[in-house]
Amino acid sequence: MPTKSKVQEFLKEIEVEDLVSNFQVMGDDIYIDMTSHSPAMHEKKKLEVAMKQAFASEFGEQINLKLKITSPELPATPVTNEIKGKQIAGIQNIIAIASGKGGVGKSTVAANLAVTLAKMGFKVGLLDADIYGPSVPTMLDTEGQKPISVEVNGRNLMKPIENYGVKMLSIGYFSGANQAVVWRGPMASKALNQMIRDADWGELDFLLIDLPPGTGDIHLSIIQEVPVTGAVIVSTPQHVALADVRKGIAMFNMESINIPVLGLIENMAYFTPEELPENKYYIFGKQGAQFMAEDLGIPVLGEIPLIQSIREAGDVGRPAALQENSKISEIYIKTAQNMVESLVERNKNLPATEAVKITTMAGCSPKK
Repeated sequence: MPTKSKVQEFLKEIEVEDLVSNFQVMGDDIYIDMTSHSPAMHEKKKLEVAMKQAFASEFGEQINLKLKITSPELPATPVTNEIKGKQIAGIQNIIAIASGKGGVGKSTVAANLAVTLAKMGFKVGLLDADIYGPSVPTMLDTEGQKPISVEVNGRNLMKPIENYGVKMLSIGYFSGANQAVVWRGPMASKALNQMIRDADWGELDFLLIDLPPGTGDIHLSIIQEVPVTGAVIVSTPQHVALADVRKGIAMFNMESINIPVLGLIENMAYFTPEELPENKYYIFGKQGAQFMAEDLGIPVLGEIPLIQSIREAGDVGRPAALQENSKISEIYIKTAQNMVESLVERNKNLPATEAVKITTMAGCSPKK
């Protein structure tokens, strides 16, 4: 059984004594208050994982380590070399939905998250930033619609298309269904900036930006144009996808970009056939994204199964998350709640980009 003196000696041994402000030992329960080296969420998570592993190794798996990790005081002078865009009036939080690799279902996840947040009572916008492969018009049943022009404070702006409580813009509304968008990077970036700045988004709690795969011109254009509050990374469990995820996370963690990664969503985590709803088949590997998230010190926001109805719902323009009292609806509600909780923690512990902070968890239960 651990004693206070043994715990104190162990804290010296693992060289974290200077981070600990208080600790108590009560039987197998060890309570420790400590301060992280960095205010970043992933650094706090790394510290928590390392502490639990170290104490379990030293005192045994039966101990119950209860950590309270606070952030250090932020420096008085802000960092001036970061790439940050100008705030858009009325939009509180801008969330980038990204993936290092194509084909992992990122746009499907973005569409389902958007309708879930709207169902939970938030005001939501969705910007389809995948200039070369826009899919939002199809997934949200708005193909063939065209944004109209409205006058706002003497300016002519695009009015976003709205369906299922989500305001949305996509290059797919301006190009024909069979028309290829053959643009170089600067032209694509200019079109994207127009959809951001020359649109009447109104008041939004969230603007989700469905980014293209990889790390390129579009990503840098978004970062330079708007203050991205946080990023959500989508991946499948397989090694090939996860290798590219590391590169995507590394981009957001670059010193000149420094956008907090709110968490990782594991899509196609397992296959569940409709006739055997309790069975799980790990077609693309098991818990690969979870292992990576633990390694990088970021949370897993949700595990989305590979279910045929998700694909069918996207093809007919009615996201699966709208299916009331279904398993997939419950999974997306929990995933959205985890994202909002991660965002609340991010806004509490890190400097604001330029976006207004979420200060309560109001809306994190579906409307009755």
